[in-house]
Amino acid sequence: MKISEYVSCDAVGLAELVARREVTPAEVAGAAGRAVEAVNPRINAVVETWPAEDVPEPGPLAGVPFLIKDLGITMAGKRSELGSRLAAGAVAAADSFLMRRFRRAGLVTIGRTTTPEMAYSTTTEPVHYGATRNPWSPDRSAGGSSGGSGAAVAAGIVPVAHATDAAGSIRIPASCNGLFGLKPTRGRVSMGPDVDEIFNGLAVQGCLSRTVRDSAVLLDQIQGAEPGDPYFAAPPERSYASEVTRAPGRLRIAVLSAPWGGRALTAPVSAALSGTVRLLESLGHDVSAPLLDLGVPWEEFVLGNARLWTANLATWIDDLAAAHHRPVDLTTLEPVVLTGYHYGHTVTGDEFVRALAMRNQVARTMAGHFGTHDVLLSPTLPELPVPLGTHADGAEDLDGLGWLDRLFDRSPFTAAANVAGVPSMSVPLAHDTPTGLPIGLQFTAASGREDVLFRLAGQLEEASPWRHRTPAVWAGE
Repeated sequence: MKISEYVSCDAVGLAELVARREVTPAEVAGAAGRAVEAVNPRINAVVETWPAEDVPEPGPLAGVPFLIKDLGITMAGKRSELGSRLAAGAVAAADSFLMRRFRRAGLVTIGRTTTPEMAYSTTTEPVHYGATRNPWSPDRSAGGSSGGSGAAVAAGIVPVAHATDAAGSIRIPASCNGLFGLKPTRGRVSMGPDVDEIFNGLAVQGCLSRTVRDSAVLLDQIQGAEPGDPYFAAPPERSYASEVTRAPGRLRIAVLSAPWGGRALTAPVSAALSGTVRLLESLGHDVSAPLLDLGVPWEEFVLGNARLWTANLATWIDDLAAAHHRPVDLTTLEPVVLTGYHYGHTVTGDEFVRALAMRNQVARTMAGHFGTHDVLLSPTLPELPVPLGTHADGAEDLDGLGWLDRLFDRSPFTAAANVAGVPSMSVPLAHDTPTGLPIGLQFTAASGREDVLFRLAGQLEEASPWRHRTPAVWAGE
């Protein structure tokens, strides 16, 4: 199989070729391997590759090459290092529930992708692996924390890849890399069996893809609770794959153009938002711009998230250090992660419970917005992908709260959906003409309403297609 043929197909298209026996899984995997060789040296998105399994399971994506993020999932016998020197060389003993479902879908996992250390950033520039570069402009960030998966999919290495999202880590790389990325409802995909939740329910599992239908088909395969899960999302009435081609109807869409934190939009992003509003109106949707309350002051929102994040981080690090007999210091951790660790150990039980109360207040307030609106629209990010190194400027002077404040300032639109537990997607509807950089628009729906988002995404993909746009670093060239 030629690489040009390989990159012209999405995951569903590749699976159809395999099912018709026009190409074998081995030939598809060979093309993926050549794609890694062609572009990964320029973007550093793939940490490690593995020989493809000979016979994939007979799922709907049988024979499709796939990459997993180096965090949030385990594959038996494969390294799982969390982007950190603290866990360097760690090998997983067993498949996690999600890995089993990826296998049952027929995916052929060929390697793992980069992540910032402990997923503790919205850019992927870990010391352990080195910086991941944006295929559209290699001097720019690919986003985070699923930046490796985003860059790999955007560059054509695989059509779809695993991703996680605790404050925007699916949607931010989707926006930076010109991809589709949907964060599911809390409890839609199991985190087990080693953990019941990550960051107290803020984190979810999902994927990044170049087409809407790939994300829909894959979510169909991985959704559903496992025994012992702490959260349960009601099963969808119909398959998500079928929703992509269903008309969304006339939706009531509320526009949030000013971030809750007060950050101003840059001119390209503001123009992209205005253009998206016009597109939605032309498609017959009711678009308005009401005042949308977050439920708590922004400072309280950031503080509560910082306490939840760092208290969890501290325990996580202590367990890793004990398991690998390594010290917790600058020889094993990056400075911002180490300061987050120390901050987490100062969080009291009272402060932790109050942070959970913040989560509740935001969730109740967001739920109220969906009583009068079907979808909330905002930019995914307030600015274009930033130059590499931007997040590190002055970071040595920040404590655990200061670092989270910086991350949330860089991405003020995404974290509310994680706190509320509702589904949210970034759609690559725009790009900046002078630079060619992609711009994602974020759409958020009520809990359990991924169906609404997939219908809208399918309509937008047809009305304003993006697959013809390819980055400067592209495996097909």
